[in-house]
Amino acid sequence: MNKTIQIHARKNRLNLTSPEKKIWQQILSRKQTGYKFLRQHPIGHYIPDFYCRVLKLIIEIDGDSHCFQEEYDLKRTAYFESRKLKVIRFNNRDVLYNIEGVEDVILQEITKIIE
Repeated sequence: MNKTIQIHARKNRLNLTSPEKKIWQQILSRKQTGYKFLRQHPIGHYIPDFYCRVLKLIIEIDGDSHCFQEEYDLKRTAYFESRKLKVIRFNNRDVLYNIEGVEDVILQEITKIIE
């Protein structure tokens, strides 16, 4: 793995955005899902926000800047999907103002994966 990617991922883990902190603290870190998620874990040349190895599931939290990098996000998603990983995305507002709805979507997706 590229050392630069590892350093960048470590820096990202120390500087989570407010929505990333919220989803981590309220859903993913407490293992409410029953599965271990990693924060800012490098996969190839990309660093997804959250990743569960067992489920092969990536959760991305998109801020306002993602409106201007749609092509890049599509490329990242295609890369993850080529590795048989499922990507689900939420925007900042969903996480900040509808965390229960976000949790429901995550739990529904986990149910689909394990069935």
